[in-house]
Amino acid sequence: MPDKAVPEKRDKKPTRAQPKNKEQGEMIVNIPLTQLHPFPDHPFKVRDDDTMQETTESIKVYGVLVPAIARPREDGGYELISGHRRKHACELAGLDTMPVIVRAMDADAATILMVDSNIQRENVLPSERAAAYKMKLDAIKRQAGRPAKHIETLNDNNLCQVGTDLRGVRSDQIVAANTDESARTIQRYIRLTELSPELQAMVDEKKIAMTPAVEISYLKPEEQTMLLTAIDSEQATPSLSQAQRMKKLSQEGKLNDDSMLDIMTEQKKPETYNITLSGDKLRKYFPRSYTPQHMEETIMKLLDAWMKKRQRNQER
Repeated sequence: MPDKAVPEKRDKKPTRAQPKNKEQGEMIVNIPLTQLHPFPDHPFKVRDDDTMQETTESIKVYGVLVPAIARPREDGGYELISGHRRKHACELAGLDTMPVIVRAMDADAATILMVDSNIQRENVLPSERAAAYKMKLDAIKRQAGRPAKHIETLNDNNLCQVGTDLRGVRSDQIVAANTDESARTIQRYIRLTELSPELQAMVDEKKIAMTPAVEISYLKPEEQTMLLTAIDSEQATPSLSQAQRMKKLSQEGKLNDDSMLDIMTEQKKPETYNITLSGDKLRKYFPRSYTPQHMEETIMKLLDAWMKKRQRNQER
């Protein structure tokens, strides 16, 4: 008996559900995953971590509880505004479609909504937050009709002259409005976009702290390359004071390989730790006859013995 012909597999057409917003005509539509395209330059990474595994298992059991948001593309299909992680979880769960709210929006409005929909998530890396804030700020500035060359100058306090919208409200304040960050913090995050990808990765990995990273962002690209070489050579990252001196030398045109290495090879002041243990806490461990000096001597002897025991265990 001849085999039955297998029909050619085609993408399913989106199926409509109930209107989400009757005034705007929005609908929740089940759209094939193959027709959902990522947002251009989407700053938030989709990671296959434990949270993704939990989301996948939840979708297998309950389905997608919160629809994604997308807008129609001129080339066909839909551009995801929010829901990139849910789409990936649907793929891992073996689904072909997912519920989506289709919304007609221009590129700038879509960018602002994309950032606002994702920025409050946990575990957003500094580089992701920086790129997202910059995308939103640029979109707001375009909406306000301000020419970019007049609104990204820096004053002596390193505060970005980000301009205002038509109502006289500063753009960075608008960016901060839907977050827990201040306008100044937004500006500092946006400075991180001036770092090379390698230095941004060090900030994400907490090898370089936020404050010195902002200072380093003022270095020229070739100076940042010099810094990477110095970091690799010295196996150390710059402190805030070191980063500030590098920035000052850069502004004076005096930063070179030698001055960079001089700064990086300086002996950093060790951190000091002051620990205070009250007599009341310690008294219960010692006989009444022990004086404070006797107690201190006993504690030091016990700590010495503990350290020697740890060393012996490490040598085995």
